[in-house]
Amino acid sequence: MTAIGENSVGLVETKVLRVVEADAPLLLECGKRLGPIDVAYETYGQLNEARDNAILVCHALSGSAHAAGVHRPDDAKPGWWEDMIGPGKGIDTDKYFVLCSNVLGGCSGTTGPSSVDPETGQPYGLRFPIITIADMVRVQKLLLDRLGIDHLLAVIGGSIGGMQVLQWSIAYPEMMDAAIPVATTTHLGAQSIAFDAVGRNAILADASFANGQYHGKSVPARGLAIARMIGHITYLSEEGMRQKFGRQLRSTEKYSYDFNSEFSVETYLDYQGQTFVDRFDANSYLYITKASDYFDLARDHGSLQQAFANAKARFLVVSFSSDWLFTPAQSEAIVDALVANGRDVSFCNIDSSYGHDAFLLENDTLGAFINCFLTATRRRNGVEVEGVCCPRHPRVPSRAEQAHRARVDYQLVESLIEPDATVLDVGCGDGELLARLRQDKRIEGRGIELEQDLVLNGVCKRLSIIQYDIERGLGSYADRSFDYAILSQTVQTIRDPERVLTELLRVGRQVVVSFPNFAHWRSRVQLMCRGKAPVTRQLPFGWHDTPNIHCLSLKDFDEFCGHLGATIERRVPLVKTRPSPVRLWPNLLAEQVIYVLRKD
Repeated sequence: MTAIGENSVGLVETKVLRVVEADAPLLLECGKRLGPIDVAYETYGQLNEARDNAILVCHALSGSAHAAGVHRPDDAKPGWWEDMIGPGKGIDTDKYFVLCSNVLGGCSGTTGPSSVDPETGQPYGLRFPIITIADMVRVQKLLLDRLGIDHLLAVIGGSIGGMQVLQWSIAYPEMMDAAIPVATTTHLGAQSIAFDAVGRNAILADASFANGQYHGKSVPARGLAIARMIGHITYLSEEGMRQKFGRQLRSTEKYSYDFNSEFSVETYLDYQGQTFVDRFDANSYLYITKASDYFDLARDHGSLQQAFANAKARFLVVSFSSDWLFTPAQSEAIVDALVANGRDVSFCNIDSSYGHDAFLLENDTLGAFINCFLTATRRRNGVEVEGVCCPRHPRVPSRAEQAHRARVDYQLVESLIEPDATVLDVGCGDGELLARLRQDKRIEGRGIELEQDLVLNGVCKRLSIIQYDIERGLGSYADRSFDYAILSQTVQTIRDPERVLTELLRVGRQVVVSFPNFAHWRSRVQLMCRGKAPVTRQLPFGWHDTPNIHCLSLKDFDEFCGHLGATIERRVPLVKTRPSPVRLWPNLLAEQVIYVLRKD
């Protein structure tokens, strides 16, 4: 039965190219030299005439060069990222030339511990030198050199592949336009290193391991299977395992009262372990996991901020809510370091129950982000890209979104922003204001937004949008790093307005704030005459479902500014999104208001 789908790249071939000769070995980070080095790789799509559409995909621990398509018409198993790479998919091979290579130390065609040592004529085994993520990336660069590819549109990878993406952005900053690290980290924590250590010890303790010289003999199947089972547990989430397995027994309703596998989760792990033994080498497992343990950008460069100081690529950083192996907080640390360096970065934490494996399973959502980001990057480079970047099903806006869209007229906010300014829009929604400011005022803009779909809309508009809770602070932004910080129709919805406004007054030379006036006469009349919480055009919510948790007026905010030590440079009361012609009693007649603040 063929595995070729409707939008598959179809039949593909794994090729092998020698990138390092025996008489000119590569100096590795461990201080030893290695040569010759062969690299297995596959390509999909076509390199265009301008040679500006090449994408390098980096695989994770158990991956290979075979990322998409099938090797034979009857091949039942396509490449490991088949759902992401192909015509019309997240990484669209109708548009891009995609290359994936097996990493140094791997066991799928690239030189590794199962390769023949030219000095002995036998497989290297544990004589193979210790390698690092940086060594893997250097070999990938040598492959591209040999293929005549001197520039990449993007480098993309998840997990350990994401580590390679980060290393690429630091080691070869001029060579790439975009970096997309997914579900990854700048260093493993103690817990992750511990899981790797247990897996390696399971292999080393297997009686068949024979000090790594088991080739042609009985392989350490039990140890490698246990290592895979341990690792696979870290790829899942508690919620996902509960939904998929629970306490379900595999083939009976009664306990067997022995030590055989009987729970569904046990037999699932048994299967994962056995199939891994059939396709992977135990020595490669040792070397690649050790390389991931050694990866530590802050240690190598003094700090994370220094590590990314010379990075030039645009970044799309993606994490998954249930990933406890490489947590969203670890991705946020990457984002914070990039922000501190003033880099162009977007970030989304995709809601998923799949755990770390989500980067291989959430293909629709992740694919939409990757597709939009790649399209936006090409458009930023001046390339005309036809059509929409990712088709999405229209949805009915929530009442909160509808209220957000009833925000003050963008033209009024635009009139307050000077041309060529730098702007941070907090609670930027779909990025429409930033997009208009970029077009009309040539501003350099950044956005912060909580809702995933709106972040995607901003990415599609070629904006740098970070999915972030502003109440946790803006510590990664330097003082006075923006000419303007905008907080539009949001201050009434946050728990700690004092903290947020204090931060905005720190990072912005001027702060533009707008909010609905809860003291407007219609609200007063409804409360006085009907004795009920007011519902108006600007406040279209019942008391039980409103996002507004602070009911403030112009007078309230005037006093609040005094408390913050902020100077009110301008106050614009509005009626029906136009500057109010009524100069008297703005606290009574204004439906909403725009403030411009500063703090010396």
